[in-house]
Amino acid sequence: MTALTDALAWVVIAAFATSALVEARGGRDRLQRYAAVSAWAVFALFWGLLVEHFLFAQQSLIEGVLAAVAVPACLYTAYLVGTGRKDLETLTRSIAIMGLIYIPFQTIQPLQKWAILTTTDHAAWLMGQFGYHPAIQIAPEYHGYQSQFVFRGEHVVTGESWGFPTTVVLACTGIGSISIVAGLALAVDAPLKRRLQAVGLAAPLIYAMNLVRVSFIAVAHGEQWFQGQFVRDAVFLLFPSDDPNMASYLFADRVLAQSASVVVLVVLTLVLLRIVPELGGIIEDVAYIATGNEYDITGRFAQRN
Repeated sequence: MTALTDALAWVVIAAFATSALVEARGGRDRLQRYAAVSAWAVFALFWGLLVEHFLFAQQSLIEGVLAAVAVPACLYTAYLVGTGRKDLETLTRSIAIMGLIYIPFQTIQPLQKWAILTTTDHAAWLMGQFGYHPAIQIAPEYHGYQSQFVFRGEHVVTGESWGFPTTVVLACTGIGSISIVAGLALAVDAPLKRRLQAVGLAAPLIYAMNLVRVSFIAVAHGEQWFQGQFVRDAVFLLFPSDDPNMASYLFADRVLAQSASVVVLVVLTLVLLRIVPELGGIIEDVAYIATGNEYDITGRFAQRN
C-alpha cells in the first residue's frame, strides 16, 4: 500500500458509503446509482494498482491473481449497476462496511500498531506452548514495530550462523478476513441478533486460525522445514528469489497458508449461511457477476433451517 492507494481506498469507501446511505433513506434515484457506479469503477482502479505489488513486491501469486481478476469484475459490476440490469445494493453496502472496518487499521498508525503488536504477542505465546521461543526484534525495514520473530540457524550455502526473521505486518493480523466476513454479515437484511451472532462466531475463529497461520509460517521459516530440492525448485520457479533460505518461508506462506486461508473462508461462509441464510443473496450476486446465471442459494439454506 502507498499514499496513493491509501487515499484511493478512502475515496472508494466514501463512494460506497454514499450509495448505502442514499439507499437507507429510501432513495433509489440517480445519485445512488452514480455513487455505486463510481465506487465500483474506482475500486477497479484500486485493485489494478495493487496487482504489481502483490505479484512482485509481495510475491503472492494468489493475491496477485485475485487482484487482477477483481479489475474486470469491478468494471463489469459497475456496468450492471449503471445499466440497471442488477442493483446489487446489498453487495455494494457490504463493501462499504468492510472498508469502514479495515481502512482505519490501514491508515491510522496507532490502530495499526496495536493490531500488529497484539498479534505478535499472541503468536509468541502460541509458539511458546510448543517449545519455540524466537527472539522478538524491531522491524525497521517494514514499520519499525517490535514484531519480528528471529530464529537462529545455519545458512544453507555458507554454513554460517544466520537469523531467519519473520515479520508480523497488518496482513498477518486477520483484520482483512474479519472485515470481509463482518461486512457480509452486517450488510444483509436479517434480524440484528442473527447478524451479530454470525460476526461473534466468525471474528474470534478467524483471529485464532490466523494466529496458527502466523506461528506456523514463523516456525517453518525459522526452523527451515521445507529445504528439500524439489520444494525449493518448485517454489523458486513460482516465486523467484536469490536467497535459498527463503524456500521454507515462501512455501509455508505463499503456498500452504494462503491456500488454506481460502479453504477456511469458504468453509466458514458455509457455516455462516446456516446462521444467516440471507448471506446467500450476496453470494448469488457474486455468482451472477462471475457466470451471468441466476442462483437460489438463499432459498436452499433457508429451507434447511
